[in-house]
Order: sequence, then C-alpha cells, then structure tokens
Amino acid sequence: MEYIPAKTIVTKTKNSQWFGSDYNMNIYKGCCHGCIYCDSRSECYRIDNFDQVRAKEKAIEIIRRELQSKRKKGVIATGAMSDPYNPFEKQLQLTRQALEHINTFGFGVSIATKSHLIIRDKDVLSRIKQHSPVLVKITITTCDDQLCKKIEPNVSISSERFLAVKELSQQDIFTGILLMPVLPFLQDNEKNISGIIRLAHESGARFIYPAFGVTLRQNQREWYFQKLDQLFPGIKNQYIKQYGNSYQCTSKKARALWTLFERECQRLGILYRMKDIIKGYKEGYGSKQLSFF
Repeated sequence: MEYIPAKTIVTKTKNSQWFGSDYNMNIYKGCCHGCIYCDSRSECYRIDNFDQVRAKEKAIEIIRRELQSKRKKGVIATGAMSDPYNPFEKQLQLTRQALEHINTFGFGVSIATKSHLIIRDKDVLSRIKQHSPVLVKITITTCDDQLCKKIEPNVSISSERFLAVKELSQQDIFTGILLMPVLPFLQDNEKNISGIIRLAHESGARFIYPAFGVTLRQNQREWYFQKLDQLFPGIKNQYIKQYGNSYQCTSKKARALWTLFERECQRLGILYRMKDIIKGYKEGYGSKQLSFF
C-alpha cells in the first residue's frame, strides 16, 4: 500500500441536501473496482493513476484530532470518491478504526459502498446508532450477476450486496440501495428495475434512490466507450447516435421506468425521495444526540 500525505480528512460538506450529511471523509484515494461507468475517473477530479488505491498517511490520527476539535456534531459521509471498503480495507481496517472514533466522539455516519465487507463493521455501526444517525447506501445497478461481473468486475456481485443489505437491515441499521447509474441500452429495462425492487424488498431495504441514466465527460467518456467496444460491441454507436457529446445521458425510457419504480416502491413501502430518506434515518435523533454528551 502506498501512503500519501494529507493535512485534513474530515471536511465540511458542500451539499448537505445529498443524504443530509454534514461532513465528508475519504481515507483512501483511487479505486480498483474497475466499474466501466465511474464518474470519479473524470479529469476534473484530478486523480492520477485512478485504478491504484492509496491510503492517506496518518489518517486515523488526523481523523481523531479533527473529530475531537469540532464543536458541531453531525453526520460524516464517506464513499463518494473512493470506496471505504476496497479490498485493502480487510487487512488495514482504516475505515473500521475511523468508525470507532466516530462512535467515541458522538458523530453519525453515512456510508456508500459496493462491498459486502461492510457487514464486518455492523457492530460498530450498531453502537453509533445508539446515539447518532446511521445510513448505509449500497450501490446495486443490476440484479443479473453475470452482467454485474462485466460492468463492475472487481466488486462484490449483486447477489452478495443484496445479502449485505439483508444482514444490516436485520440489525436495524437504516440500509438501502443506490440504483445508479442505470446504463442506457444495458440496464434500462423493466425486468431489471422490477427485479432490483423485488430483491430490495425481500432484503429489507428501507429505500432505493435511482438515476435512470449515466453522466459522461472528459476522459471518463473515452474509458466508457472503450469498455463498451470490448464488452458490448455496437452499443457505443447507439450512445453516439442518441446523445452525441452530451454530459447527461438520460435513458429514453426514463419516464416509463420512473412510473414503474414509483408505483412499486409505494406498493412495497420503500422510500425513494431524498427528503423522506433523510427524515427516515435521522428521525428521533435531535435531543437524543445531545443527551449523549
């Protein structure tokens, strides 16, 4: 593992409307998942050697110091630019150590991941939940394990992620699914969306938050098109014909899929609107979190 210097790790969030987080935390830089659609590969993020995972030097020491010094408690989000449960985390346990400090200093946490390794830390998450909000977002874009292996080659397959949702939900940890991106011409069909909703419900997911399309920009587009040519010959030409050089590539089936999605989520009692998800996992923590101190 290569370590890179860092002056700060826990920073104030710029968009508190995104799942209601107050701070961001990234212990790792880069990602080895190999997902063909990853937006974090884009040039604007300036992550050199993106496929190489590096850890931030003295990360746990910095996190402990920053949490201790913050006057305002809140929810710390992790997983936006680099999965906190990459394969190296199994041995290094940096994310787990950070969660221990989050618990000690009375903060909440919002985690995004594609790895079933997160179930290892359900004990710490349960302890945090006693005093602060806990939200787990597991990305699942297809219910077909074979398709998953092509578009997300180095991560836990979809069926394993559904099992993670189930195990965390059984611990009463507020867990749901990020259904994004839904790749046009590959995943944007009723069978896939219905299948994900059904399996989410069976796994005890509290919410599903979708995006029926994908964003493409700069070198990310080149990477994505290269992978499409390798794995799905002919699909790239459909993108060029449909979207040209557009950044936002919304599925042409988006309206119909949303109608199906909304109907099924309402029928099964699954949350899907951002404000309802935020309310759901934060409910009851106002005065309770203050009393922790």
